Amino acid sequence: MKLSGLFKVSLVAAAISLAGCGGGDININVEENVTEPTTPTDPTTPPVSTDLPGEYSQSLSNEVSTALGRDVTVQVLSGVITEDTTLTTDAFWALDGAVFVGNDKADSATLTIEPGAVVFGNNGSDYLVVSRDSKIEATGTKNDPIIFTSKQDVVGEQTAAGQWGGMVLLGNGISNKCPAEGDCALQVEGVQSGAVFGGTDNEDNSGTLKYVVVKNAGFEVAPDNELNGITFGAVGSGTTVEYLQVHNNSDDGVEFFGGAVNLKHVVLTSIDDDSIDWDNGYQGKMQFVYVEQDPNSTDANRGIEADNDGTTPSKQPKSLPVISNLTIIGNNFDGEDDAEGIYLREGTGLHLYNSVITGSDEMGECLEIEGAADGASETVNNANDGTILMQNTFMSCTNGENFKDPVDANGNSLLNVETWFSAQSGNVINNKPMLGTNGQPIAGSPLLGAGQDVANTVDGSFFETVDFVGALNDSDDWRQGWAFGYGGGEISAPPAVAGCPTGTTSISPVDGSTTTCELTGKITSDITLTSGNYYALSGAVFIGGDKENSATLTIEPGVTVYGRTGDDYLVISRDSKINANGSKDAPISFTSSQDVTGGTTAAGQWGGLVLLGNAPSNKCPAEGDCALQVEGVESGAVFGGTDTTDNSGTLRYVRVMNGGYEIAPDNELNGITFGGVGSGTTVEYVQVHQNADDGVEFFGGNVQAKYLVLTSIQDDSIDWDNGFQGKLQHVLVKQAADNSDANRGIEADNDGSSPAKTPKSNPMIANLTIIGNTFDGEDDSEGMYFREGTGAQIYNTVVTGPSGMGECLEIEGGDGASETVNNAQDGTLMIKSSVIACSENFKDPSGVDFSVENWWTATLGNLVATGQTAVVNGYYTIDTTQATDVSAIDAYFDATSHIGAVSADNDWTAGWTVGLE
Repeated sequence: MKLSGLFKVSLVAAAISLAGCGGGDININVEENVTEPTTPTDPTTPPVSTDLPGEYSQSLSNEVSTALGRDVTVQVLSGVITEDTTLTTDAFWALDGAVFVGNDKADSATLTIEPGAVVFGNNGSDYLVVSRDSKIEATGTKNDPIIFTSKQDVVGEQTAAGQWGGMVLLGNGISNKCPAEGDCALQVEGVQSGAVFGGTDNEDNSGTLKYVVVKNAGFEVAPDNELNGITFGAVGSGTTVEYLQVHNNSDDGVEFFGGAVNLKHVVLTSIDDDSIDWDNGYQGKMQFVYVEQDPNSTDANRGIEADNDGTTPSKQPKSLPVISNLTIIGNNFDGEDDAEGIYLREGTGLHLYNSVITGSDEMGECLEIEGAADGASETVNNANDGTILMQNTFMSCTNGENFKDPVDANGNSLLNVETWFSAQSGNVINNKPMLGTNGQPIAGSPLLGAGQDVANTVDGSFFETVDFVGALNDSDDWRQGWAFGYGGGEISAPPAVAGCPTGTTSISPVDGSTTTCELTGKITSDITLTSGNYYALSGAVFIGGDKENSATLTIEPGVTVYGRTGDDYLVISRDSKINANGSKDAPISFTSSQDVTGGTTAAGQWGGLVLLGNAPSNKCPAEGDCALQVEGVESGAVFGGTDTTDNSGTLRYVRVMNGGYEIAPDNELNGITFGGVGSGTTVEYVQVHQNADDGVEFFGGNVQAKYLVLTSIQDDSIDWDNGFQGKLQHVLVKQAADNSDANRGIEADNDGSSPAKTPKSNPMIANLTIIGNTFDGEDDSEGMYFREGTGAQIYNTVVTGPSGMGECLEIEGGDGASETVNNAQDGTLMIKSSVIACSENFKDPSGVDFSVENWWTATLGNLVATGQTAVVNGYYTIDTTQATDVSAIDAYFDATSHIGAVSADNDWTAGWTVGLE
């Protein structure tokens, strides 16, 4: 970390600065290098670290350690950061005064903040500024959000708005305050001179805020001049803002001065002034924004206060954000600034969709449009010409004052806002939106099903397809687990991460330098694999015993776990869990030692991952307990039960590579084995690459998965049997590009001995792409093979491959009537809105008079294309077959505008997968 003159405070100055806040003497070691950090014996003597950014504070470390009951190091940041810097969870981070990341368009730097890190304002007048051309990369996770808060919150004292400053991002985007010619450098409000913003690049990138909570900010810099929770000064759309909360701020929650930054999944709670404020040509997009004023009716003003320019309301570029799925819940505050809904003024535009504005019975108006004394209101003009647009929006105030008309100097109305609102498509005036106490719509709410598909009608590149009004639906509360007030955002000291965590053993660094920790045997206590280390599996590693000594394995984003000797695999036993919650930028990897050390990788270099659950399998006995031994794993690895909603944890942004070790001849492990895994398990953004046996195999169960990638699998990419009834969507299968070993994209069974056995395998699958190769060996490359009485409900699928690939669709026959054929005839096996393009499209069942081609085309109405290049470009779907809206059939599924797994304008595989080039 390089320090500018502002940052290089003297030790004396640092002591004076901190003495009033730390509660004790300041003891900073003046030595440049301390080779023997102190070892704490109690919480009042935390460890001293000399290799962390900033200045170590003994006083603050003592105070925080005592409050939290464990050793915590506190590092103080001040001045200007002019070199790329990372804030880890090795310490808590105190801001001292104005802390700048980079100077304005000079000495630029990136401030990276790791998941779970805590940053707090130390004195009150502390704030963080990210200058133009610098970046903040604050990517938390649902389980470990990044928290910005006050010292009072950290040490357990009473919290309040205004206990520290806030966060300021300054970009090179467009503001209509910029001069017509020459450079733009606009001073941002509430911050010391030199904090400037503006330019010509509305796609400018100031970094990432993801799973970030900002609390108790808004310090009063001067009378009536407080800092916003987050100020966005001309921040561009290249910046990522997702899963962001501002809570308990004394000024606005978020304010936008021009720019075009986009936001998604935003929570603004207990804001004392306006929750959302924009002006000076802001043109960003927002979706899923939840605003709730303090339920105790303390200070509040508007949910949205929106301006263009106070002096010249028609000034260009005009403020014109596009917002969908906004919820505003007002309160009863009646003070200098009353609680209100939306106030549009000073020539702003707004396109608003799928939103609900509501509040308690003494709240002020829910929608107001500004008038003008001379009657010439630019804001009214915008409403009349469509620059202000509202559709599929509910005005649901219970105060009898949904609308406030704009008036001239004589009180004459310039626009009947209620009439204007009611005339637009899908709008509703209803004082009973039927929201629960947590802001979610309850069963029967008119908000459910009342939204429009903004991804289709407005902008599919940013907006997601939904059919509900408001920020939340009735089944998915995306605030839970990370936002303050919703099970997250609380201060706690992270566990020590130096060295190997408890439950692992330190071994020689696999790469010669990185701390490497070994897992062996059966683990019966909760364990977290922390980032920064490598983790080696040695042999069979079990998390928990079967339904006893249960434990949870948590794996932090970016962690790599590898097989040390070859016959290594990881088993999650029944009643235990794995919480492997990676991110797009920091996926979790399971791989081989060869991969870690830079050697040549291949399939079969280690075992794989096995999840065992309590969901049904048709191999379970009709009566009594079920304990089915899973294939390929040592005795005692059993699964099965009666709980279809069983939860084995989370796999998100996880890659399983180079697995499939041969336990015995012709007995290799799958990449991931799901044995009786239930639908309570979360599986999203998971890849299995280069596995010697199947990619994923499902033995019964009801597990659901979205965004699944299976590449270079040497046997079947997807295999199911024994009553599997899960759901899969967005699944890409791509066999090896070098035409090496491969078999079927799908091999699907019910039961070999009793094909009609129930519960019958009958998964539901949508948006599947299978791309084969020309491998011709003991098991040829093929598309889909349905046999042994399986059913399936399949939609929006593409099956293709190069000339020379085996058949793309086969249904099993045999002596007498085939149960699988019966399923095809009665609809238990059904494929819809799908396309096949192979040189050998179909293979009929033997011994049965049944034409698979006729069933595919004449019965089901599917299509046959001329070849691979007619349906896919690489792995992007180019076929224009109309997709079925599977979300209308089952709420688990997303509505899509295309068949197949991936489209060019929404490549969800980018940035975290391997082997797709």
